[in-house]
Amino acid sequence: MDIEKCRYIVVEGPIGAGKTSLARTLAVSLGADTLLEAPDENPFLARFYEDMRRFALPTQLNFLFQRVDQLRGLAQLDMFARHTVADFLLDKDPLFARLNLSDDEFVLYDKVYSHLKLQTPTPDLVIYLQAPVTTLIERVHRRGVGYERGISEHYLARLADAYSRYFYQYAGAPLLIVNSERLNFVDEPGHLQLLRSRIGAMRGQREFFNLGSN
Repeated sequence: MDIEKCRYIVVEGPIGAGKTSLARTLAVSLGADTLLEAPDENPFLARFYEDMRRFALPTQLNFLFQRVDQLRGLAQLDMFARHTVADFLLDKDPLFARLNLSDDEFVLYDKVYSHLKLQTPTPDLVIYLQAPVTTLIERVHRRGVGYERGISEHYLARLADAYSRYFYQYAGAPLLIVNSERLNFVDEPGHLQLLRSRIGAMRGQREFFNLGSN
């Protein structure tokens, strides 16, 4: 795979996997635009971590509308005249909904999602970052975002498992599954070069990358 020909790349992974850091670093490397989630612009997110059952639906719908608006704007810009690297995959949005919403809430959410999903483009490459739950927790605590202090290890374990099951079945675009436990794309430039080399060596629709592996 020639990464220079990938107009739209998505980096995904659970909280603490490093997806936003990699998206930004990869975008700089490619001279690309970024399309990043804006959790600080979701007025329900902090309250969600305090009372998940009560605020799951408004939090989820707010993120859904935000992501669709971002992707709709991207699709109108001459279908990626420049490279674009995003830190979210809209196809994965129902993963959080199934995890956090009641059955009735999910029915409502799914109607909205199904209506909006038709308006969004497909990535040329998806990079899925995974790491052990202990690593995810340590990274979340280290970055010290206020509203994330309420994230429990149990919730993060459920989330990581849901990601794993989702990407086990994912076939919507070429997929590189990356073990990010020992990777630091921000402070170790060589790690980004290893990742780019691994992308360049991709031959199939689903491949894996671990630090030190071929």
